[in-house]
Amino acid sequence: MSLFTKTMVRSFFIVLVLLWQTASIGLADEPLNTNRARLLGHILHQQLGSQHYNQKLSEIQLSQTAFDLYLKQLDPQKRFLLQEDVEQLQVHRNQIDNAIRRGRLDLPLTGRELLQERIRQVQTLTATILDEPIDPDADEVIENDPDKYEFAANLSELRELWRKNIKFQLLSRYISLRENDIGLDEHGELLPVDKESHAELLDKSRDNVAKAHNTFLSRMLAETEQDHYDRYLDSIARAYDPHTNYMPPTSKEDFDIQMSGSLEGIGATLRDDDGFIRVVRVIPGGAAARQGQLEADDIILKVAEGTAEPVEVTNTRLRDAVSLIRGKKGTEVRLTLRKPDGRRLMVPIIRDVVEIEESFVRSTLIDGINGARIGYVKIPSFYRDHSGKTERNSTDDTRDELLRLKEQGISGLILDLRNNGGGSLTDAVSVTGLFIDGGPVVQVRDSSGAIRSMRDDNKNVAYDGPMIVLVNRFSASASEILAGALQDYGRALIVGDEHTHGKGTVQAVLDLDRFVRLRGMSQYMPLGAAKVTIQKFYRITGESTQERGIIPDIILPSRLDGLESGEKYIENALPWDRIDPAKFSSWKRPPDNLENLRQRSLERISNNKEFVSIIKAAQRSAERRQQTTQSLQLETMLKERRQLQEEQKSLNTPHGVISPNMDNGDKSREEALTEVLNDDPYVQEGKKILNDLVSAFASV
Repeated sequence: MSLFTKTMVRSFFIVLVLLWQTASIGLADEPLNTNRARLLGHILHQQLGSQHYNQKLSEIQLSQTAFDLYLKQLDPQKRFLLQEDVEQLQVHRNQIDNAIRRGRLDLPLTGRELLQERIRQVQTLTATILDEPIDPDADEVIENDPDKYEFAANLSELRELWRKNIKFQLLSRYISLRENDIGLDEHGELLPVDKESHAELLDKSRDNVAKAHNTFLSRMLAETEQDHYDRYLDSIARAYDPHTNYMPPTSKEDFDIQMSGSLEGIGATLRDDDGFIRVVRVIPGGAAARQGQLEADDIILKVAEGTAEPVEVTNTRLRDAVSLIRGKKGTEVRLTLRKPDGRRLMVPIIRDVVEIEESFVRSTLIDGINGARIGYVKIPSFYRDHSGKTERNSTDDTRDELLRLKEQGISGLILDLRNNGGGSLTDAVSVTGLFIDGGPVVQVRDSSGAIRSMRDDNKNVAYDGPMIVLVNRFSASASEILAGALQDYGRALIVGDEHTHGKGTVQAVLDLDRFVRLRGMSQYMPLGAAKVTIQKFYRITGESTQERGIIPDIILPSRLDGLESGEKYIENALPWDRIDPAKFSSWKRPPDNLENLRQRSLERISNNKEFVSIIKAAQRSAERRQQTTQSLQLETMLKERRQLQEEQKSLNTPHGVISPNMDNGDKSREEALTEVLNDDPYVQEGKKILNDLVSAFASV
């Protein structure tokens, strides 16, 4: 009997025991979803344990990690539960593995019951707080980082937390209403108001905040036992690694919802991150990409339909948040964001369909030094249409653009992978093959330890001249495979942020219905799916791309410097490691003057106004990240608003978002792209690095 068959037989036996236990303790007549939940929990647990790349989790490690993740998603900002509630839940911390195997549902049901009780109490508390006057001149602050404070010890402490929270929202709304209703002067400053107008604006702010709170709390109370159980199962899945998830059978919007293609939305991929709605990726060619301010790692705090009242989406189901964000083409949605550096920003986006052409490979010519011609190729993602509806793929498109540029006599090439979140692995390998004359590109190891090498066996090289590759923190997965291979072969210089994202794992989606084989169990379907990490990427040098990402040969300043953004900062990420290197031969003429190139670049950067501004912005961001308290004094908040507006003006430096306005009059798409690149300091410095590289080759 095969191992798989033995596993399935054992699985069926356990399921039968579970159902027998259910009947024996008088629960067989409970609602269908109770038995379904027990079956679902068992199947998910069994598949994670057998299919995941990291199968070394002990029972206690799985239980404790899953509990911590569960508690964090249950009340991520510590705004509802009291310490006594947490202590009551803590008795389950070491028992989750055992409970899921035995079909016990105690933790998610107890968690829901405690949370709903506190939500009802908060409804009463906030109603009384909103009836009380506020003092806009009182010098007090609120702490925004929940890691720096404990759960409230009692209802009195909880009330004080909500009083400050509501005061901040009231004053924030007051400032917004004053800006919209009263207006700004020519310098962007708020116009003065008299006492009567001031009082009216405060009253209006109070009404708006009260309405928003009622909606928010009512929505939380409406969540079902199944909603809570689904998130509990997701916590168990994420205990293995952050890219392993349970996906309930609601709709495919819950699977890394993509507002792209013909869908009229903003063009972004979102995920639920412990109660927060986090941006995973901005879709090339989408409305958000063209607007330019929404970026990966942003957290969406509130959503407003045009000028309507914003709705808080923290602690909201992903599909509910998305339903607020989506809408008809041409309408406006306003997103209140929290940037990774702590800034709060309201971003207006006009909903639209994705501009398909903007998501494909593009190229243009850039004027180099002393009349030289530099080729520029942007790969937004590694795409391949497996449906057969089109023939387009990133490999063929890149090859075509390279041939077109070569015909125009380029002396060097800039390949732009900034903000490329990955895509087709086969295209990452074949695009690499356009620049090398064959050999291994990436190694892949599975949970059994088996290693296979993915190679390019095509000896034809589409471009063999000097080249650099631009990357940033949002270059991930397949992008890191391409950049890493070109670096390892000595084929290109990698230029950009301190590191790339560091996602070096492969996921597969398992339909859990496939594992329901016993008669009578089909009544519990559909069970949903599990996205499971099954493999890990390794460079041809043997080093993993996981966690560390790709370290550029030449690092350029970024306004995100020092920011904890990337795989290594994600809770519970798989670690970096290495395996034996593959056999490969370096490129025929690898750069041998790297230190000289670095020094020349550093000298230019120190005298470049744009990069000096970027460095200062990064320093201000670092200071802001350390300052996690928020003033609740109106005059201080107005001062902070003015400072933020000034900083925002200096943060308009492109960071890899290349989305020229489609309304360009008589300008061609290529001309519009060239104009954008002329204002991009990273491309301009890349051009100079490339010139130094070309000069070095010429002197050999």
